[in-house]
Amino acid sequence: MTTKPEGLAGPPIGRLSREASLGYQVNHLARLLERALRLRIEEYGVVPGQFAQLLALYEQEGLTQRELCERVQIEQPTMANTLQRMERDGLIHRVPDPHDRRQAKVLLSDRARDLQEPLTAAAREVNGVATGGLDVPETAQLLSLIARAIENLESSGRA
Repeated sequence: MTTKPEGLAGPPIGRLSREASLGYQVNHLARLLERALRLRIEEYGVVPGQFAQLLALYEQEGLTQRELCERVQIEQPTMANTLQRMERDGLIHRVPDPHDRRQAKVLLSDRARDLQEPLTAAAREVNGVATGGLDVPETAQLLSLIARAIENLESSGRA
C-alpha cells in the first residue's frame, strides 16, 4: 500500500485526483471565472483576454508594453497581439514616449474610460457570485492564500 507523508491531504502518493489537484482546481475556477466575465462584458465589445490590461491601465495609464507585460504576467508576443486588437477595437492608443522615442506609452481611449465602471462592476459581480456564502474575512483569507501560492511559485524560479 502506498502511503502519504503525514499532514498531506488527499489520496495516497502515486495517485492524484482532480479534487486533490490544486492546479486542476484553480484552472477549473479560472475557466469558470473567465466564462462568467465573458458573458457580462461581451456586450461592451471587450473580451476577458483584454481585461487584465484594462485593469492595469485603469490603475496607471501610460505604461509601456514591457511594463504592462510585467504587471499582468503576459509574454511580449501575446501582449503585442492583444494591444493591437485593443487598438483596433478603440480601447487604447499609443503615443511615443517623450523620453525614449523607441518606446510607446499605452493610453486609454475615451471609450475605454467610459467603460471602466460597467466593466469593473461586471468583475465585482462575478467575484461576488464566486465567493457567495463566504464572509468578508473568508474572502480575504482566500485571496491571501492564493497570493501566497503565487508568490511561492514565482520565488521558486521554476514557474
